[in-house]
Amino acid sequence: MTRKLSTAMESVNLAAKLADLKEDHYRILLTVSAVTELLIDKGLFTRDELELKAAALDLELDSLISSSLHPMA
Repeated sequence: MTRKLSTAMESVNLAAKLADLKEDHYRILLTVSAVTELLIDKGLFTRDELELKAAALDLELDSLISSSLHPMA
């Protein structure tokens, strides 16, 4: 009985942590979106420049991840 209670509490704690992470993730995305919009509104860069930079970084990260998973390839 004690093990079942312990497992149930672990599940509840894990669910609470996941909810906290989802809230943190939402707040971070909201902040990044607000900052991005402000920078675009101020003319520091365009949406196209942002999309190009994001695509370039994505390719670079994919390459780094791939090379770390397959170092001999």
